[in-house]
Amino acid sequence: MSRKAGVSSPEELKDFVSKAGSKLLVVDVRNPDATVEPGDQKSLAVAPLPSDAQRPQAVHLIYDRETKSMPLPDVDKDTPIITHCGGGGRGQLAKEFLMENGFTNVLNGGGPKETDCWNEFGSK
Repeated sequence: MSRKAGVSSPEELKDFVSKAGSKLLVVDVRNPDATVEPGDQKSLAVAPLPSDAQRPQAVHLIYDRETKSMPLPDVDKDTPIITHCGGGGRGQLAKEFLMENGFTNVLNGGGPKETDCWNEFGSK
């Protein structure tokens, strides 16, 4: 199965994560509301949303397809950010939205469906 457009390669992600270190921010844009994004339910079963106990460098900021927007993370514009959803479609839209809003260091990591990519940042 090929990756969705815009999803970074595992090698790119590994290098990005290594260089970012503790400054890395992972932005999970999935929507737990099955009536809005039914497809997210499969990936949520495999990889839960960020919490204090799991994925300490991640935040949950839902990308809304209807408004084509999302809340902006409260970090410096040059913070290294990896966006993701379940497989990369909304992760790419989120990446583009963040870059349009002045964020300069953003990659699309795909999501849990992209296991080779997910392995590079999914525990962050």
